Amino acid sequence: MASPAQTTGIDGRAEELRRRNVAGQPGAPPIAQAPITEKSKEKPFNILEFLDEYEFLWAPLIFTFLAFFTRMWKIGLSPIVTWDEAHFGKFGSHYLKREFYFDVHPPLGKMLVGLSGYMAGYNGSFEFKSGETYPPELNYTFMRQFNAFFGAVCVPIAYWTAKELNFKRPTVWLVTMMVLFENSYTTISRFILLDSMLLCFTFTTVLCWAKFHRLQHDPFSPEWGFWLMMTGVSIGCVCSVKWVGAFCTAMVGIYTIEDLWNKFGDLKMPKLELLAHVAFRVFGLIMIPLAVYMFSFYMHFLVLENSGPGDAQMSSLFQANLRGTEVGKDSPLEIAFGSRATLKNMGYGGGLLHSHHQTYPEGSTQQQITCYHHKDANNDWFFYPNRQDVDYSPEEELRYPSNGQTIRLIHAQTGRNLHSHQVAAPVTKKDNEVSCYGNTTVGDTKDHWIIEVVRDAASRDYSKIRTLTTAFRLKHADLGCYLRAGNVNLPQWGFKQIEVTCAKENKPRDVYTHWNVESHVNEKLPPGDPGSYKSPFFQDFIHLNVAMMTSNNALVPDPDKQDDLASAFWQWPILHVGLRMCGWDDKIVKYFLLGNPAVYWGSTASLGIFGLIVLFYLIRWQRGYADLKPSDIDQIHYAGLYPVIGWFLHYIPFVAMGRVTYVHHYYPALYFAILTAGFCIDWMTRKLNKSVNWVLFAALYTLLIGLFWLFRAICFGMEGSHTQWKHLKWFSTWRITD
Repeated sequence: MASPAQTTGIDGRAEELRRRNVAGQPGAPPIAQAPITEKSKEKPFNILEFLDEYEFLWAPLIFTFLAFFTRMWKIGLSPIVTWDEAHFGKFGSHYLKREFYFDVHPPLGKMLVGLSGYMAGYNGSFEFKSGETYPPELNYTFMRQFNAFFGAVCVPIAYWTAKELNFKRPTVWLVTMMVLFENSYTTISRFILLDSMLLCFTFTTVLCWAKFHRLQHDPFSPEWGFWLMMTGVSIGCVCSVKWVGAFCTAMVGIYTIEDLWNKFGDLKMPKLELLAHVAFRVFGLIMIPLAVYMFSFYMHFLVLENSGPGDAQMSSLFQANLRGTEVGKDSPLEIAFGSRATLKNMGYGGGLLHSHHQTYPEGSTQQQITCYHHKDANNDWFFYPNRQDVDYSPEEELRYPSNGQTIRLIHAQTGRNLHSHQVAAPVTKKDNEVSCYGNTTVGDTKDHWIIEVVRDAASRDYSKIRTLTTAFRLKHADLGCYLRAGNVNLPQWGFKQIEVTCAKENKPRDVYTHWNVESHVNEKLPPGDPGSYKSPFFQDFIHLNVAMMTSNNALVPDPDKQDDLASAFWQWPILHVGLRMCGWDDKIVKYFLLGNPAVYWGSTASLGIFGLIVLFYLIRWQRGYADLKPSDIDQIHYAGLYPVIGWFLHYIPFVAMGRVTYVHHYYPALYFAILTAGFCIDWMTRKLNKSVNWVLFAALYTLLIGLFWLFRAICFGMEGSHTQWKHLKWFSTWRITD
């Protein structure tokens, strides 16, 4: 046996030889392995996995880039005022000139149009006449780009909404592409109109609602509260652009009622927590939208401080505080007999008491009495004493009519008396007709009217009638009826002016029986300063909104005129018609408002398919099958049913609506149909093989893009002869080449 010393020596020499050996030589030991670390376990970089992981970043960026490209490419090609640019561009001009105007839509969208003009350096001097060429100093391209921004951001909003509705990635892309490659959305976004803003705020409302719903498991958290309030802000904005936004509000309202009802049935929930849920929703979904809506009108009144074409729709006191107004200008404060005055009806959107030489074609056949917003000499009336006061002469002595006093009103242009009798009014048959009859000497007691003061904004002293501030009623001395001007328009023989009647029912709070003196002239009286009294904001806010509602309801089809652009509600979902947005001359650039057939027909079909899906599972459930998990039912409920509800709320009102309708009225409803299509496709493909799924979706993507590209000219502008686009006229009702 070797000694330890020998062993050590042998091992030492062996170790020394190992150190001297060179790696790779025969007999050399293998190279020592590096220790295994976490880094060495990582897989090599895979581009597909990287794209999959960061799809939430690059996908919306690509879609947004394409959205801005499709909405803005060649946007300034046509230099003429196109379609409703004639209206909304003009309203923008009023904001820049700060002139008060009247329109049937709330002010937010038009203020944004005015902002785009301000940013473009426009001074508001262009009249925006339809078909007219834009002047060189007006940067209409920038104004259109500003508007197109709202249409472009709808695309990424649709992407995020589809994700919040728990759709799978292929469906998310499909929904996004249905918005991106929808030709009508592209076209409508490229002009100075309100529709892209309306769509944008409709999209944001649905997105905020979907995010809020996904946070129901975490109530009262900061994120939950944020999306609740953002839903309210979006509701306020969409309603402040057009009243169609109220339909979107109704969808959120139905969801909220259902949600609170479910919480009310949860007996484990403390009553204080339930009360907190109600309070948060009242604040977020009622108070915030109302505040946003009212603030838009506050800014509207603040900016439009000058007199303009919409003055007559507002109260006399409001008009008197506008710069440059003639209302109340130099008018004596108090009315005297002999004063020449104009009488304004204080109903919402009320006009001026008016008469003209024309007579009623039936009834008494006497001279017509109407209400009219246009200011002219036919609105002037003299205050005269009653016929029994024979000892008084207004030319010699100064007296003042007061509360309870009987007077006459004589039309300044024709010299006839304001008169009523037991003859049925021409339209409102239950009331008495009001006419002009006789003169200063010829007449009877049916020319007598009793003043009944309702209120006075300047004083509690009713001994005198004051310009602008005194609200009074005129009671017929013989018949006991009250002079009234409602919202009824006379036929063409009355020039579509407002009917004036003598209402038999005594309703003191009926503002359509309230009148005030808007302005008057009397050389014997000193000039006053009636503009020193301001009308309250809330009163002006209510007054303007009711006037808007009244005018909106009056937009009915005229049987005497043919409107080639109008269309019926049933034509929209099936893409039966389009709309020419300008003239069809070969020398101008032409635009045709028509949707992508795949989007329209596919989304419309999905509404019926969704009904079949629900019916299928209801039958299965009734037969005892348990096909659906709670998560599946929740998906059908909130990602399927609520888009269908949104579609019905945005579409059905136009079925019953009597006003003139056009294809663009369907565009908010179309978005909900697109979301319904997304749900149906997502649901029916959820169990398919992944490869088959992607082949199917690739085919759908190709169809959408292909049809959009085929019809691209109607969006980006058709130059030259319209006959070269005859291949796009699939149906005779698509008037692309006619």
